Amino acid sequence: MAKESFDKEIQFLRMLVLTSGAFNRQQFAERLGISVHTFDKTIRRLKEVAGSVHPSSQEQSQEISETLRYSYYDSTDPLLLFLFRAKSVKETESQRISLLLGAMNEQARTAMELLDVCCDSLPADLALPDEKTIRSDLKYLEQVGVIRREPGPRPYRYRIQDDLVRCLTDEELIDLYDFVDVMANTQVPSVQGYLLRDGLKKHLLRSEMEPHAAEPFLYKYHYYSRILDEAHLFTLLSAIRHRRKVQFLYFSPKSEKSYASKNTNPLFERETKGKQEKTLPLKIVYDHQYGRWYLLSYGREGIRKYRMEGITQIVEEDEPVAEELFMARLEELAERTRYSWLIDTGRPVKVRARFYNPGGSEPNFVRERVHLQGQWGQIVEEEEDSFIYEITVNGTTEIRPWLRSFGSSCEVLEPLQLRREMIVEWKEIQTYYEPV
Repeated sequence: MAKESFDKEIQFLRMLVLTSGAFNRQQFAERLGISVHTFDKTIRRLKEVAGSVHPSSQEQSQEISETLRYSYYDSTDPLLLFLFRAKSVKETESQRISLLLGAMNEQARTAMELLDVCCDSLPADLALPDEKTIRSDLKYLEQVGVIRREPGPRPYRYRIQDDLVRCLTDEELIDLYDFVDVMANTQVPSVQGYLLRDGLKKHLLRSEMEPHAAEPFLYKYHYYSRILDEAHLFTLLSAIRHRRKVQFLYFSPKSEKSYASKNTNPLFERETKGKQEKTLPLKIVYDHQYGRWYLLSYGREGIRKYRMEGITQIVEEDEPVAEELFMARLEELAERTRYSWLIDTGRPVKVRARFYNPGGSEPNFVRERVHLQGQWGQIVEEEEDSFIYEITVNGTTEIRPWLRSFGSSCEVLEPLQLRREMIVEWKEIQTYYEPV
């Protein structure tokens, strides 16, 4: 369902929140690899969707870039979630599915009865669906768990799957809502939790529940990419589960562009800046420090790493690879990432660092944090005012931000090259605070 345009909107929103509207229309279009006309059309579509989801958070005439810049903190909901609520379906699909759900909410119906409902209720300017289209919609809704097929002979009857909310009391529903709210805001992945939370909240409000009863906790979300990248997460997890290769157009973080339209007219075929990839997904890794998702896979060049924010036009192949081959690739990946702080597959190196205990502080929060976040590293020496921590990691690139985050409480001892690099970085930071 409009997968290609979903990619465009994801990259569009990513640039919008990262640049805070600093680009003009021409610069934005060039960066995305689209025309200014397509830019205008896309932003109109996003304004319509955002306005329908957050009608009270913005004026209709307000630019969506201003909404993201100034109104993001007006709501506890992650504003970018409206993209998933819209699901990037076409207008005809959206209206048709709404009619189908409304009809099945009243009673269980067959595909032919639902076809009659659509033909009678759709606006005259929209094309009428056929039986194949209705059955395709029903299959999709059944796969995502929105409807269920009633037991019995053909023709099969379908109804809304809402047993959960119907069998729980109001007090139990509030407890369930609170649990989903906490988990969606503190765990990954989160988008499905947010969507479930919204469904429960609407049901509670329809049951004449006081609005404040459904807002016991307040969260503020900061990692935009984490939400946007979950659009591809479950496609990749499905490919891993079924041992299938995937194809996609990839834009590296250093690429000048982050998107390319899918050209269907050969007259308008043009060279893209992205690279067409075909690879076997093995593992998904989430970086808590930067809020990024990574795909680890095996391709022609061996073990490959991709930032999921650069993946577009993803397609899962039909034929699975042999289980023996898949397990062999997994074992190779495990060995290559054995000493990875995150996903680095470089040469193993031993890092030694001295951490200084906070003066007069009990408990020792520096030591507690090293124990909590230090992975397989160990404290090998202890003194009254400090302790020495050792760990073997693949390269020093990924561990460096963690060491730096301790500020003056951490001194890198080995390797010498890392120590010199840290000295240069801190001198550069010091210049930022020199008196003007």
